[in-house]
Amino acid sequence: MKNETWHLLRSGPGLADFNMALDEALMQAALDLGRPVLRFYGWTQPAATFGYSQKYAEIARATLLRPLVRRPTGGGLVPHDADWTYSLVFPPSHEWYQLKAVDSYRRIHEWIRDAFAKIGVAAILSPFCQKEIPGQCFAGAEKFDVLWHGRKIAGAAQRRTRTGLLIQGSIQPPPIGLDRGGWETAMLETAGVEWRKSELNSALAEAVKLLQTVKYSQVSYNERR
Repeated sequence: MKNETWHLLRSGPGLADFNMALDEALMQAALDLGRPVLRFYGWTQPAATFGYSQKYAEIARATLLRPLVRRPTGGGLVPHDADWTYSLVFPPSHEWYQLKAVDSYRRIHEWIRDAFAKIGVAAILSPFCQKEIPGQCFAGAEKFDVLWHGRKIAGAAQRRTRTGLLIQGSIQPPPIGLDRGGWETAMLETAGVEWRKSELNSALAEAVKLLQTVKYSQVSYNERR
């Protein structure tokens, strides 16, 4: 990652349908953006997201959290409220896009582990799958998830399309005594790239609004299978 410049987008807290729409819009725009994008964001209300291939009825039985919004990425059920969430988007020309899924999954969690080490948290990567409840991301752990005191605190889901690679991740529960700002700073400092602060331009904002309106806020999409 040396000698690269990446976009940094701090979009703040948002509704679940907005957050999923923005991540998909960034993936769709990856070719035009030309550089990787790291986005930090949060939630204006408790919610849950679930993988695009999961069955809604099973997810609805597994959690009382509402709204339930289908992610553009795979993976299982993820509750959201005070978790630290982020997304990464890479254009097809970038080396991350060329990686196998298991390798990009490992790489993002190595980065998170190193960022935690910088702020004094001795996290490790899970050496094997230790799933406890199928379909729930933070019950047990997948290989290469981030563990702290034997418990999963960081997981991710990803999707590759012809326009780009999207990785969506969550830190939960954040280690006691840490603040999010310190973790974000550690993430930036351990990345080994230059950062360019970015904001939503009008074209991206329109794409987000459309996806939020016609897709992620719609029962027909979220409950389609």
